[in-house]
Amino acid sequence: MKLNIFLCSALMASALEAKAQIGEPFIHDPSTIAECNGKYYTFGTGEGGLWSADGWTWQGGAVRPGRGAAPDVLKIGDRYLVAYSATGGGLGGSHRGDVLTMWNKTLDPNSPDFKYTEPVVVASSLDDEDCDAIDAGLLLDPTTGRLWLSYGTYFGFIRLVELDPKTGKRMEGNEPINIAIDCEATDLIYRDGWYYLLGTHGTCCDGPNSTYNIVVGRSRQVTGPYIDNVGREMLQGGGKMVIAANNLKTGPGHFGRYIVENGVEKMSFHYESDFKQGGRSVLAIRPLLWKNGWPVAGDEFYEGTYEIESERRGYALEIAVDFVRMQRDIEPFWIKPTKPLKEIKPQTLAEVEAEWPKGEVKVRMNDYMFRPHQKWTITAAGKGGYLGGPYYKICIEGTTRCLTATAEGDVIAKPEFTGEDAQLWRIDQLTDGSYRIMPKKVLGTDKPLALVSLGDCTPGLAPFDFNSDNSKWNFRQQ
Repeated sequence: MKLNIFLCSALMASALEAKAQIGEPFIHDPSTIAECNGKYYTFGTGEGGLWSADGWTWQGGAVRPGRGAAPDVLKIGDRYLVAYSATGGGLGGSHRGDVLTMWNKTLDPNSPDFKYTEPVVVASSLDDEDCDAIDAGLLLDPTTGRLWLSYGTYFGFIRLVELDPKTGKRMEGNEPINIAIDCEATDLIYRDGWYYLLGTHGTCCDGPNSTYNIVVGRSRQVTGPYIDNVGREMLQGGGKMVIAANNLKTGPGHFGRYIVENGVEKMSFHYESDFKQGGRSVLAIRPLLWKNGWPVAGDEFYEGTYEIESERRGYALEIAVDFVRMQRDIEPFWIKPTKPLKEIKPQTLAEVEAEWPKGEVKVRMNDYMFRPHQKWTITAAGKGGYLGGPYYKICIEGTTRCLTATAEGDVIAKPEFTGEDAQLWRIDQLTDGSYRIMPKKVLGTDKPLALVSLGDCTPGLAPFDFNSDNSKWNFRQQ
């Protein structure tokens, strides 16, 4: 089974462990993650938010004045537009509120250019309205350049208004449009001719009892109607599930999309309660996959032992050592067995390792035979990370022989893990469910290179190409 198929059983296997964001990723209602000068930022309800130098280790320190609730952030040109709510949202029995926007040249509070403009109100609600002005979501339409804001809660409708992308103010004379009910914390994205409305369904703010989950509908027009995969309109309460509670974390909500590059997308959100972190609300980042035109949450990567399989032909990555034949003591297949059948035990590392070279060993690909030289144990290296994941070390099971990138564009297995950049591997699930494997750095070049199949049997390093199966890999649990 490929990794994206067997996770249900993997969740029950104690030997497998999924890593979560580290540091202090505690936040509620996070904005879409934004990159600024090589760092990542997200804002939450209350004042401020989180930042990260690598996208994996998070800490407080992002600055957003105005406090309020459920912000969003979007880069437009060379500036950042922040939208947030000063609102009741049903809190204290009041539905009165405002959505405000403000600009900044940078998100780095240590920059001399760091200064927010005075906020302006772009949407409002009164106590007797059937909408809450809360939970802002921003979309800059890549096809038209028009700027849109969605907002609202369970109290009434989700509404859409148009903003001026030059000023961040509401377009003069623009009236709000109702586009959904029975959700909140909406976000709009555009992809391949479709507008997608992602909303958060269920109950919030009750720790491990929160039933938040993220749903989606789509439309050919930004103004709707938004319809789910079985034909239900989101104005009638429809919505296809994107992600629900999983892996002892409940209440996923407040979707944000981050495009790394073609074929590599991430979704950010919060879990209302992470059981393993005292039930705190935490930032989460998962791969974003697209299946039959619909967004779905990708898999968390679990530490464990795997066959690493090339998408090109299905051959497995292995170290280049002599193939050791197993004892064959069976009767011919064309006769009925005359003696009791005995289980054949798989070949063990102890049976073959003594014959392996002691130093560096080349890496190749071949038919998978569940042999020791084909089984790779993948564990977090404890050496930082990238957006949504830690760097991993990839070693032959039971040994210290670790996959290593070379300056010549090859991959080898070194006898020991040294922690060098060439032994730190990034593993990204792609939008089609397969995986990209990349060394942190290759000596002698600043270009990002990925593990590729140069031929059926020859792995190497080359620029990542999502449109080529040569760049894609799968993992099978061992």
